[in-house]
Amino acid sequence: MRKELEKNPKPDVREKVMEHGFSFLFDEELVMLILGSGTRQLPVDLMAEKIVRVLDDCDFEEAVENLLRVKGVGQGKALAVAAALEFGRRRSCHLRAPVKTPRDIVPFLKNYAVCEKEHFLLVTLNGGHEIIQIHVITVGTLNRTLIHPREVFTAAMRDNAAAIIVSHNHPSGNCEPSEEDLEITEVLEKVSVIMGIELLDHVIVSRENYFSFVENKLIHGKESLKGIN
Repeated sequence: MRKELEKNPKPDVREKVMEHGFSFLFDEELVMLILGSGTRQLPVDLMAEKIVRVLDDCDFEEAVENLLRVKGVGQGKALAVAAALEFGRRRSCHLRAPVKTPRDIVPFLKNYAVCEKEHFLLVTLNGGHEIIQIHVITVGTLNRTLIHPREVFTAAMRDNAAAIIVSHNHPSGNCEPSEEDLEITEVLEKVSVIMGIELLDHVIVSRENYFSFVENKLIHGKESLKGIN
C-alpha cells in the first residue's frame, strides 16, 4: 500500500476537487495539493498530516520555523504552505467586517486598485452591514453592455444580501466618475428599490484615492451610511 502511495501520492484528490470543489476536501488534502509531492522517505499524504498538526499547534508567525523541523519538509515546501496561508488570509480578511462609512470599505478594495484593467466589483452585506463577500462581476472597459443588473443582483440574492456596495477601479488614477459610471449607478439604484436590496454606495478606487457616490451626494436617501463627512 505504501509503495502505491509513493507512486501515486495524491490518490483522487484532484478528481475530488474538480468534482466537488475545494470545500469538500479535508485540510490534509488541501495541503497535499499545495505540496504537489512528498519524498521517498515521507509520502505526500503523511507529510500533509504532519504539516497540519504543526499548523494547529503554532501561530502563523512561527509556521515556517516549525515546518522546517518536520523531516522531509524543506524551505521550498515550508514557504509554499506559509504563502498559501497568507494569500488566503488576505483574500478573506474582509469577511464580516462592518461597513459604517464609505471609507470602511476602501481597504478591502485596494488590491483591485492596482489592476491595469477595470474590475467591476459587488460587495454583499448582511442586515448589520457586515461584509458577506466581494465578487468580481466583470473585467474590462466599463459600459452599460458589460454591467447588467441581472449579474449584480443574482449574486446578491445568492448571498442572501440585505444591501450591496458596488465598486470599480480607475487605472488612470483619476477617480472622478464618468458619464457611464453615473448612468450605471442610476440604473442599479432603480433596480435595487424594486429588488428590495439597498444600494448603499458606488465607490471608485485608484492607487492613491477613492470617490464615494454617497459622500458626493450622487446616491440619495442612503441614511444607512453615517459619519461620512
